[in-house]
Amino acid sequence: MLTDVFKQIKTAISLLIFFTVLTGLIYPGMITAFAQIFFPWQANGSLIEKNGKVAGSLLIGQTFTEDKYFWGRPSATTPFPYNAASSSASNLGPSNPVFFKLVAVRVENLRKADPNNLAFIPVDLVTASGSGLDPEISPLAAFYQAERIARARGLPVKAVQDLIQKFIKPRSFRILGEPRVNVLSLNMALDDLQTIPK
Repeated sequence: MLTDVFKQIKTAISLLIFFTVLTGLIYPGMITAFAQIFFPWQANGSLIEKNGKVAGSLLIGQTFTEDKYFWGRPSATTPFPYNAASSSASNLGPSNPVFFKLVAVRVENLRKADPNNLAFIPVDLVTASGSGLDPEISPLAAFYQAERIARARGLPVKAVQDLIQKFIKPRSFRILGEPRVNVLSLNMALDDLQTIPK
């Protein structure tokens, strides 16, 4: 009887060690090596460089507050927005009074930044995403901000709208998700547009 118990313990320990090595070392090592060989840019964070310096990642949003830039979705991560080490939503439901106050403040900030714009404010400009890291906005949210940005930069509105149009990504495989615009890419293109002689 005691021999059977020791056999079972030995088998359990052997299986524990085997699967720990297999799933904790070998499998992750193979996947990491595969990603580094075939998809190095994506595996290292999809980082965008400008003038030899990392400007950010296509996968993680950034806070833009100046009128001359497109603003992204609000972020609910703590202790600061777009904290990649603390991806989270606010967990506030649509009936929560705190949620309504947050949205009202965001609406007010958008109205203050562009008081002549009486258009409907797209929902993604006033509500945080589930991850709090969303780097993209809807085309509608980008076009909503075009007049403010054109005014701040002294550009024709059409030039800003044409730039937005160039950066709209379609649905993945034509069926998944929604059309979207990467905020960092668009803002970097805006800076480049500003430097083109008129």
